[in-house]
Amino acid sequence: MNDRLKWKPDGGRTETLELKGQSVTYRAFRNIPYVEHPVCPEHQKMNIFVPEEYFRGESVNGLTVETAPIFLPNAVGAYAAGRADAPGMNFRSWGRDQINALFVALQKGFVVAAPASRGRNSVKESGETAGAAPACIVDLKAAVRFLRHNRDVIPGNTERIISDGTSAGGALSALLGVSGNSADYEPYLREIGAAEERDDIFAAICFCPIMNLEHADMAYEWLLDGLNDYHSLRFRVNEEGTVVGEPYAGTLTPEQEQASRELRAMFVEYVNGLHLCVNGTQELSLDAQGDGTFKDNLVRYLMASAQRALDEGADLSAAPYVTVEGNRVTGFDLRAHMERLQRMKPVPAFDDWEGISAENELFQTETERFRHFTEFGLAHDTGGRSLAEPELIHVMNPMEYADGQNSDVARHFRIRYGTTDCHTSWAIPMIFAETLKQKDPSLDVDFQLAWDKSHCGDYDMDDMFAWAKEISLAD
Repeated sequence: MNDRLKWKPDGGRTETLELKGQSVTYRAFRNIPYVEHPVCPEHQKMNIFVPEEYFRGESVNGLTVETAPIFLPNAVGAYAAGRADAPGMNFRSWGRDQINALFVALQKGFVVAAPASRGRNSVKESGETAGAAPACIVDLKAAVRFLRHNRDVIPGNTERIISDGTSAGGALSALLGVSGNSADYEPYLREIGAAEERDDIFAAICFCPIMNLEHADMAYEWLLDGLNDYHSLRFRVNEEGTVVGEPYAGTLTPEQEQASRELRAMFVEYVNGLHLCVNGTQELSLDAQGDGTFKDNLVRYLMASAQRALDEGADLSAAPYVTVEGNRVTGFDLRAHMERLQRMKPVPAFDDWEGISAENELFQTETERFRHFTEFGLAHDTGGRSLAEPELIHVMNPMEYADGQNSDVARHFRIRYGTTDCHTSWAIPMIFAETLKQKDPSLDVDFQLAWDKSHCGDYDMDDMFAWAKEISLAD
């Protein structure tokens, strides 16, 4: 089987791309199938791009064809299918005027492997559904296996694979990072004819990850407690693969207000059951009112974000919830910040009672397009929906693999979430980061809240690729 997945690096095309006064020349290899039995061929292929200098025996940015890390960006948004991306402008609706990370990666000397992947909107030629959980993560694992299976012919270091994703793509990058070689995915990988190789990766870059879905509604209500008016964009993916937002607004009903209180109480119980500690000493916990050391820890991350912005010359006078004394941030009023931002999503934020959210659709079956993924959502169901199987919910949650008990966890994580992003609670990525640190203190976990950033990614690419290069050459 695997011989059919051996890649012959011929037929590549040398391309030069000029954008916004910048230029990069690379060898492009497009539309490479990475599984033997594709269900959706358009979404189970990848593009590979290599700096042209490597074909002349030259180095780029201190990297060579042997030492160059392989940058693995996914193009997933809202858990829909992701296309095999290419160097160019950012195709996402929130960054169209920005050169994308693939272009910059090639400039920095990285080899780029950009896989497409199935998603909740994928269908077979017969019209049958093809992208239900866990198809999206299975495809990314298969792409990693393909690269490693062709380690002798693919330029770059297949032991230095670094994933990158934003939003649902950020969650998949995190999941790819923690679930390496887990037996949970083996039946799905065999079914599509993935290479019999390892699928662990070296590092994961995760921008605004929409993850830990079982607890996301709880965390959202803890953060937005008491804010009842919502002003939002309902996101969907159009025919061109672009994520677009449609505005909607309203006020929570009395039933939703009660559910918000219940979810907040459930989050307190969840946090306290994690027994997370900072520096191995202070336990992160919450009292019945939702206050405590867990909340204090989140405020510390927000203060650190404001301090970095201040150090870089930002004017924080428009942020009255931040206390500045001299050149130091000395306080941050979380409640005042949330009142200024306002609620984005109604109750529930993710496991919709009508069962019609993107996350509900992720757990679809052939006969049921939307399914719940929490008992709370099922208990309040108004659309006649059922609950997804626990094993499917399990394999889509990075938290289930963060302890490394049944998987090989990446050594490096870079997690970013914007301070003006209300798509999910900041508690969600913080819990993931603190769990990684606690379970294995030797891991390199770089978690920051990015000042004044909304729901977007790849906004600090110079720092991002400097970090990726440093860790790749140091280990």
